Amino acid sequence: MKTTPFAFLCLLLFVVAQAHAQKKLTTPEKTLEAMRLTNQYFMDKWPDVGKRIVHERSRASNIWTRAVYYEGLMALYKIDPKATYMDYFIRWADFHKWDLRDGETYTRNADNQCAGQIYIDLYQLDPQPYKIEKIKASIDSMMRTNKIDDWSWVDAIQMAMPVFAQLGVVYNNPTYWERMHDMYMFTRNNHGDHGLFNPKDNLWWRDKDFDPPYKEPNGEDCYWSRGNGWVFAALVRVLEILPKDAPHRKQYEDDFIAMADALVPIQRKDGYWNVSLHDPKNFGGKEATGTSMFVYGMAWGINHGYLSTKKFQPVIAKAWNAMLKDSVHPNGFLGYVQGTGKEPKDSQPVTATSVPNFEDFGLGCFLLAGGEVYTLSQVKP
Repeated sequence: MKTTPFAFLCLLLFVVAQAHAQKKLTTPEKTLEAMRLTNQYFMDKWPDVGKRIVHERSRASNIWTRAVYYEGLMALYKIDPKATYMDYFIRWADFHKWDLRDGETYTRNADNQCAGQIYIDLYQLDPQPYKIEKIKASIDSMMRTNKIDDWSWVDAIQMAMPVFAQLGVVYNNPTYWERMHDMYMFTRNNHGDHGLFNPKDNLWWRDKDFDPPYKEPNGEDCYWSRGNGWVFAALVRVLEILPKDAPHRKQYEDDFIAMADALVPIQRKDGYWNVSLHDPKNFGGKEATGTSMFVYGMAWGINHGYLSTKKFQPVIAKAWNAMLKDSVHPNGFLGYVQGTGKEPKDSQPVTATSVPNFEDFGLGCFLLAGGEVYTLSQVKP
């Protein structure tokens, strides 16, 4: 069948219109609608905030996966302050007695300290000392030693680094920020053979297992999407918390901007990022958690004057619009979420309908992104 010039022109105009629409941020109302929908799906599925999470074994409901969800819920609450959300927070924290996983207050494990971020957020909304007594005791116990090598995997930076930043603000005590910096820089520059940050690519290896000579099938370094997402999100949360004149702030700013620039050229054409950032054929495909955290960071960066709107807003719009279209199901289920793990092959396959072993942290990442996109989309061009 021969294509007429008119038909070709119509097709060309359609393609151009679609490309333009892909680069335009959706309305604040649509973003909020998606946040409410996906969150309600989760709250309906987990009405008992203390119910243990059971997969291959049983885990308390204040582990890191659930704490990350509550980080996202806090982002939703800030733009949509519903009493039902606050009730969900308080019932969860009260159930766990504002303590860390399985009542182990004096843990050094960053994953288990993540819940402390939420306790401190809730304390700042209603300052009752019991809310942060346990998380403060946990961090203080670490600071009574000289050990700074606890964060041996990059996820830990997101789980615990913001806690140090928060406590420094609450108690007006910069020693928390000094210890935070020492731990961050040890992970950045010393863990593994040469540190987990590669200044050549401005991306992070997940842990020492992925230091060179480890390579992806295509010969590139292994940069796991969500691992880099955790660091990117942590830098955002710390920069959000720290005073402008806090020591070492420039280090975090520089690392944040460098990461943002490194992420732009490796975005997929459909808007997502692959689980393997430099090897699109190693379990390549849409993945929502890394994508969400990259959107979260970039949108925050524009909202706070660190990143160029011209350069980064089309990247954000392309990714966020793709997730609204492909990840968010009509009932609120969030698709294309890679379950727990540490590298591209874990928790595969990742599809629109695959249910990850933990649904909570993926939603938390999505809600964090949504909160910043909502703010960004309210700014008139």
